[in-house]
Amino acid sequence: MSSELYHTINPFIRLKENELLKPELFEQLAAADFKQIETLLAPTVYGKYMKENFQLTFEQSLNQELLSTYEELLEMAPEPDVIWIYTMRYTFHNLKVLTKAEIAGENYDYLFLPDGFYSLEDLKSAIQTGKSEILPEKVVKSIQEVREHIEESNILQGIDVIYDRRFLKEQRRLGEKLGYPELLEEIITFIDLTNIITALRCLLQKRTQGFMAAVLSSSGSIPKETFMSFAGQDLEQFKQFLLTSDYGSLIRPAIEGEEIDFARLDLIKDDHLTDIVEGAQTKAFGPLPLLAFLNAKDIETKNLRLIIVGKRSGFTPEQIKERMRRTYDV
Repeated sequence: MSSELYHTINPFIRLKENELLKPELFEQLAAADFKQIETLLAPTVYGKYMKENFQLTFEQSLNQELLSTYEELLEMAPEPDVIWIYTMRYTFHNLKVLTKAEIAGENYDYLFLPDGFYSLEDLKSAIQTGKSEILPEKVVKSIQEVREHIEESNILQGIDVIYDRRFLKEQRRLGEKLGYPELLEEIITFIDLTNIITALRCLLQKRTQGFMAAVLSSSGSIPKETFMSFAGQDLEQFKQFLLTSDYGSLIRPAIEGEEIDFARLDLIKDDHLTDIVEGAQTKAFGPLPLLAFLNAKDIETKNLRLIIVGKRSGFTPEQIKERMRRTYDV
């Protein structure tokens, strides 16, 4: 695709970046009480949600803010698939949640996260029938594979395994279809880091090669067979392999100790992907500025959610800060 397709939307993205919260404001929010948070957020785009006891409904407000952002961008985006590349993670999250709700006969609608494309009703219908004229063919096939699994097994973990594998495969397929090298690099890096974290968990739990074959993606730059070859071996051997890989210096702080810090690994992954798209701030053409804004908005809402939920749960400012994703000043 031609990068010039984005010459209209990218100036709009630059304007939208001015609405993002500054890093120093997050420092203030983490240290504030709810009344102070209300005052701090009042002049921002979140001011419209600052009603009495806003902290009790703020998670739903953040979902609405994200949905409004997606809808606004979709009206202008020359290639909607670039937006879905980012929000697809929520599509598959919703599929997991709603499939488990269907099996359990429970209502998990409150866990639904907007993706800008497919409604709660669209997904529920597809899960119930195994058919859809609205969802992409690849997504419908994912649902059908899960339905077949459920008919043969009552192991709920298989639902996550199938949807996760299908999600990463669809990311790679769509990235190659769009044809932007920088975008494909980000996708492959995301898959590699996801595989690394998954493989570490598998080896800690002494999983078999067969299990690893099922849960790992074959869409990254590191062959799945390479990860599988460490099954049954000492974890230190795998850690040494990782430390000499292209990702060694990146993940070293989380794996070089006696225990693997998985929370830090997740933070490293998110922050590294932010670093990749952060370079888009200097680009005038192509889809990366749009992707960078989506990433920044997503991290912003994650951090706000963390702050509100953390304070409701009695976390200290320090505990909240150490869990926050890195934002960048635009």
